[in-house]
Amino acid sequence: MTAIFRHRTFWICTALLALSAGWNLGASATAARLKPRATLGRATSVAFAQAQTAAAAIDNAILVGLKWRSIGPLRGGRSIAVSGVKGRPKEGYFGAVGGGLWKTTDGGGSWTPVTDGQITTSSVGAVAVAESDPNIIYIGTGESCIRGNIMPGDGVYKSADAGKTWSHIGFTDSDAISKIRIHPTNPNIVFVADFGKYGAPSDERGLYKSTDGGRTWQRKLFRDSKTGAVDVEIDRKNPNVMFAAMWEAYRVEYQMSSGGPGSGLFTSTDGGETWREITRTGGLPQGLYGKMSIALTAADSNRVYALIENDKGGLYVSDDAGATWKLVNEARSVRQRAFYYTHAFADPNNKDIVYMLNTSAFRSVDGGKTLAQIGQGTHGDNHDLWIDPDDSNHVMLANDGGGAITDNVAARE
Repeated sequence: MTAIFRHRTFWICTALLALSAGWNLGASATAARLKPRATLGRATSVAFAQAQTAAAAIDNAILVGLKWRSIGPLRGGRSIAVSGVKGRPKEGYFGAVGGGLWKTTDGGGSWTPVTDGQITTSSVGAVAVAESDPNIIYIGTGESCIRGNIMPGDGVYKSADAGKTWSHIGFTDSDAISKIRIHPTNPNIVFVADFGKYGAPSDERGLYKSTDGGRTWQRKLFRDSKTGAVDVEIDRKNPNVMFAAMWEAYRVEYQMSSGGPGSGLFTSTDGGETWREITRTGGLPQGLYGKMSIALTAADSNRVYALIENDKGGLYVSDDAGATWKLVNEARSVRQRAFYYTHAFADPNNKDIVYMLNTSAFRSVDGGKTLAQIGQGTHGDNHDLWIDPDDSNHVMLANDGGGAITDNVAARE
């Protein structure tokens, strides 16, 4: 009896091995391959039949049990937009240029997509969370950091429940939204820096303002159909004081251009209702302007930083709210590929700490004169930064690796 059992076991195992070898070759081929020889006898034929029945049962169990699950990475994908949440230090968002908006609630330990199935583009290039109401989030779609390959968007979306649900609130005719900034104490006042179309003249460009939470919009700053808005910043201490940058640029299939007569730097002292141009004044460079980035600090409303693409470009600093300027850093490390980078951010609690993002991320503690690299161990190609107004060591960084978070940015130098 034992010999018969062993004999059957041998042939069952042989049959199962044959089944696995030809698993995907079709039922007819499998049957032909498993047809027992007449010389094996009736017992062997029964064994083969039992093996086929067992294989069918195993196959069904495998198919029923197979479920897709994510095994990582927990974050990833090129990002040019990031924001933390004031008062909720474990929460944060990053926009992926090809993967929607992602959220963390555990300080970056894990990330969850929150716009899947709710927005009609996968490219998120701007994000802002209201400091006075952390449930209110605005995102702008499309990539304003133009380069060889870019993905357009379809306007601006808003969430009033911390990212659970989303509604489209305008700018359908724009390929990219450069920046979104929200009034520090009134979440219904929001500004959108609209790049416009990538490669064609378009009237939906410039700086827009809403006073009713995005239900209606008014264009407050416009140059021409070839020039879009690339940056807008609000003084936290005095929200009536604002700065904005306009950028004449385009990207078509065979050519890209950054800079033109439409580019310029502007300031407002009435909450964005009217604007005054300050391009080429008070020590700012002459000649053609390209892309610009502005940085304000709540530590001192008179301190303003401007990173400017120009033949005499670099980081300019003003200590009288933009009346006069001086060039403090013209290093190529913060000026290269200006059309793609050109990003500056000021610490809200220390006027002399300023960040500039490029292939590397740089931090200065002496007003931009000297630079130290941060962000090591995350990724390269850095585009956006958020500094916690309640804790300047808590910083979020957007780069080609997605969203990265540190609670001790000074130690990264």
